[in-house]
Order: sequence, then C-alpha cells, then structure tokens
Amino acid sequence: MNLLFISNDPNIGEEGSAVRLRMRAYAEEVAKTGGVLHIITRTKHGTTITDGPLIIHGRRGKNLLAMRSLARKLIKKEHVAVVSAQDPFEHGWVAVSAARGTQAKLHIQLHTDAFSPWFVRSGISRSPKVRMPFLNRIRQRTADRVLPKADGVRVVSQRIKDSLIARYGERMQGAQVIPIHVDTALPPKVPLPGAPFTFTLITVSRLEPEKRIQDILYALAGLKEEYPSVGLMIVGEGSERAQLERMVKQLGLMEHVRFLGARADARGLMQSAQAYIQASAYEGYGITLVEAALARVPIITTDVGIVGEVFKGNESVLSAPPGDPAQLLRNIQHLLLDESPRVSLPMRAAEAVQAHLASVHTEPADIIADITRLAV
Repeated sequence: MNLLFISNDPNIGEEGSAVRLRMRAYAEEVAKTGGVLHIITRTKHGTTITDGPLIIHGRRGKNLLAMRSLARKLIKKEHVAVVSAQDPFEHGWVAVSAARGTQAKLHIQLHTDAFSPWFVRSGISRSPKVRMPFLNRIRQRTADRVLPKADGVRVVSQRIKDSLIARYGERMQGAQVIPIHVDTALPPKVPLPGAPFTFTLITVSRLEPEKRIQDILYALAGLKEEYPSVGLMIVGEGSERAQLERMVKQLGLMEHVRFLGARADARGLMQSAQAYIQASAYEGYGITLVEAALARVPIITTDVGIVGEVFKGNESVLSAPPGDPAQLLRNIQHLLLDESPRVSLPMRAAEAVQAHLASVHTEPADIIADITRLAV
C-alpha cells in the first residue's frame, strides 16, 4: 500500500536529522504492507531522494500549486491509497485538491489547537498585546473547508478533539487522539551557564507570538524589587527575539534575563533550574511540559495543551489562564514562599506523565496503522 505525506519540514531532506529518521521508521512500517512512503516537502536543493522504502520529493519554495500538481501525478502514477497532510491549512488544501476525483483516501493531522480563541487573539485587557499573524484567520477558514472532507483525522490531544466536535459536530467523534512521541530517557544534567540567580526559571520555546514570552517578562518585572535574585533563562530562537530583548531593557530586566539561543541540551538545562515556566496562548500537546515533568522540576504553565488532561492545576502544576501575567506572578511567588509545592508538584507531575505515556501508543507502527486503516 503506497502512502503520500504532504509536509513542510525541510529537515526531512537532511540525512541523519531526527525527522528524517522518524520518516524512515514510518516508511519501514509502510514497507510491511508491500508499499512505499512518498513525501512531498520543501528541501534545500529541491531534488528527489530515495532512502529505501522512503522517497522524498523535494521542492524549493512554497508553491502550493506546483505541490498540488506533483501530488496529483503521484497519486495516479503510484496508485497512492491514502494522502496524509501534516495540517488542515495550506497542506490540507493541497491534499484535498490533489485527491479530489481519485480513489485516494484523505487523512488530516492536526498538531495545534487551531480553534482556540487565542489562535487569532492578540491579548486581553490584563495582558500585553502580542500581534498574531493574520494568516491564522485564513488558516481557520481553510480548515473549515478541509476537515469536513477528511476520511480520517488524527489529533494530538483530547482538547483538540473536543474543539473539533464543538465546531463540526458528531462527525468528529472518530478523530483519533495519538499524542506526539516523547523520549522518556533522561539526558545528563547540564549546568546553567553563568547564572547569578538563586532561583532560576527556565522556558524552552520557539520565540514566536503564540508563546507569549512577554507575559513571563511582565511577571518577572513585578517581582524584581522584592525578589532581586530571581532570574529567567530563555532557551530558543524565533522571530520575536529582537522584540523580547527590547522589552527586557524597557522593563529593567537586563540583570534578570539570559537568552541562551537554541540548545540541543535543553532537557539537561531544565534539570538545573528551580522551575519551568510556560506562557503559551495555545498548544496542541505540550512536549516541553512532558519533558519538564520528566526532569522533575516544578511547572508553571498556562491552561493549554494537555493541561487538564494529563496535568491538574494546583495538583501537579501551577496553572494560569493564557494572557494573565498577574497570575503567573502569583504562581512564582507561591513557589518562592512555600517549599512544599517545590517538592510535591514535581513528584505528582512525573507520576502523571509516566502514567500518560504508558497509556498511549505513539510508535511509528501506531501512526501508520491509523492511516492505512482508511484504505482497508
């Protein structure tokens, strides 16, 4: 059975990358059905790469019409049984358009909480404004055209499935909740570089608008006079970095914030912090929350992703509504003033995550089985 993935991850074209290895594992599962896994994605050189049962059709740029044309040719020539798009937005449109009028089944994956009000909201009265991309509004409309046409849908959390049922009705009861795979092996502990803080918060994130790092900075600014030894380590890169660095200066936080950039040893760094903090406006799943729980550090987070599903507010994590730096501040104070939650929260979070990971099926065989069932 031949499958076709429509993707936008250029790292698939890089030999030895984590995503390439994962795609190869998927292809090996497809090979057990006697088929080949084709992937159309952006790559650096825009060439076709054959890696055993995996064939990567590289494209330069984001020409969706060219991607649709290639997908349609592959569906017909290679007798593709199922087309799976990595999202219900641009790539979902490509998949729907290419599969129309053919025998190929349509499978859509949704890894983000696209119907959270925060997907398009820039802020509320008690929070700083963080401009969300206008493209997100277009993406929601596109998803409304794509998802109802899908023969199968995979989501990464119950929160997303519930949002689909609320929007589209009972037809989405069949959506499969298959979380993102997380490696449970704990890497070595890594010391925080040049940290003069006695209480260090760490966040690991792409520096993009939806991560709302601004809310963490506002909370920290409210603490700096009373708790001058509290600091924040920011691990990650993104389009918001320059704006965040300006905000650090405006709030007088130069001595309290360190930008560490993208780090391959982020999970090791987590273990050296006194708490992990996240202020995302929305999340589909929340890999870093799982990783922080495995690192056994107290977690402060907004109510997003698997919070409420895996983690319980004030039981295994300290939670706050999105866009509420005042509540983030109070949660930090709670950890500073009371030693008890610094001990109990990590223990309960680790127990919750271990139980969660033991109950879900996220291996390549599970992903491919969810897709191939559509053609049986």
